[in-house]
Amino acid sequence: MASHDPFAIQTLGKAEIPSPLLLSKKSGDEIFNFVDEDNRVLVDVSLAGFLDCLNRQEKPECLEKAGPREKIFFDPAGTTAAIVTCGGLCPGINNVIRSLVMALHYFYGVRRILGIRYGYEGLSKDCPHEFLELTPDRVKDIHEFGGTILGSSRGAHPIPEMVDTLVQNKIDLLFTIGGDGTLKGARAIGEEIEKRNLKIAVAGIPKTIDNDINLIDKSFGFETAFDVASPIVRDAHNEAIGAYNGIAIVKLMGRDSGFIAASTAFSMPVVNFVLIPEMAFDLDGPNGFLKALENRLDLKHHAVIVVAEGAGQHLFEKAEQVTDASGNVQHRDIGKLLKDRIQAYFNASGKEVTIKYIDPSYIIRSAPANAKDSQFCNWLAYQAVHGAMCGKTKFVVGRVNNRFVYLPISRVVDQRKKIDTEGEFWFGVLQSTGQPFRMV
Repeated sequence: MASHDPFAIQTLGKAEIPSPLLLSKKSGDEIFNFVDEDNRVLVDVSLAGFLDCLNRQEKPECLEKAGPREKIFFDPAGTTAAIVTCGGLCPGINNVIRSLVMALHYFYGVRRILGIRYGYEGLSKDCPHEFLELTPDRVKDIHEFGGTILGSSRGAHPIPEMVDTLVQNKIDLLFTIGGDGTLKGARAIGEEIEKRNLKIAVAGIPKTIDNDINLIDKSFGFETAFDVASPIVRDAHNEAIGAYNGIAIVKLMGRDSGFIAASTAFSMPVVNFVLIPEMAFDLDGPNGFLKALENRLDLKHHAVIVVAEGAGQHLFEKAEQVTDASGNVQHRDIGKLLKDRIQAYFNASGKEVTIKYIDPSYIIRSAPANAKDSQFCNWLAYQAVHGAMCGKTKFVVGRVNNRFVYLPISRVVDQRKKIDTEGEFWFGVLQSTGQPFRMV
């Protein structure tokens, strides 16, 4: 058997305090049971994967099931929690903040909960922003609004400074809400805490509208994103059919992964082409996108194109890469390039077209969470609180194979999740749009 568990969750010490949650330890009494520490969820649920482990006489890779434990590490009466939100806006951030506060206050009796203002900047030494005292009364209605009541920012700050701030304010639990860069920062903070032998738990709630966090089924805000995008695409279709040879281009978020664009196209089957970062495509040539678009116009005299912001970057002239404060590459505007190239192509052929270009990105990312995402945000927050109160640290809470689990931060930030262009989901998208399998 393999001795090293790549999905083991680090703990601050032995949990010895009885949980204040009045849960059960037996079945049949109609009360939810505490989750045992040895309760595990398989990473690979396929028969082939299981048989392969049998043949190699190895234990299958497993994840810790999330949920309340019978014993906790922190004494709630003397515990201080802090919450920070970083990166771009995303539907559901306020839902997560609210649920963290409610769970800490009502489930465990933690009374001192601090909101860190404007991302990790709020933990830096010279930060001008005061902490926000978070109480149930202060957060009771925030789930009705998009954005984040704490504010957000991008960019790195000195890790030792941020840990100093945690120590100075006697913070025991740090909940970080953010994407890849935020989680990498949380891991670094956790490592500095470990180096100093401090008893501070760091928990991550993965927030990325692009749904590109590795291993987990989905991140919060993603479903709201394509839910909000869908009627925009519907209206774009109305624009397209309102003109002879009308073309509507809708650019959606998706810097490195095209889940929003693809999911929107799949849910709104008026889309004829969807272009994502994971796919290779040419504009010109007999098998290129422009020829496929021309064939579509000859057949139906209108077309709707959905493109992810990171698609087609190979079509631009080589230039020095520009990054934002989080280190993300700033992509060039593929929507405008498509509009210009489509117009030039049909001008050259003498065919008249009407093109409308729509970029609703900031409207979508600042929308409040829909009902399904709201429910998902609540689950993530509750499970993060259960894990942190038990002394688990440097972990992310997520759903894998439809089960809520704890994963080491290091395992979800080592690569981005992308659409498998040979997978069933992308095949479904192609069946919905009717576009060619390849345009090269």
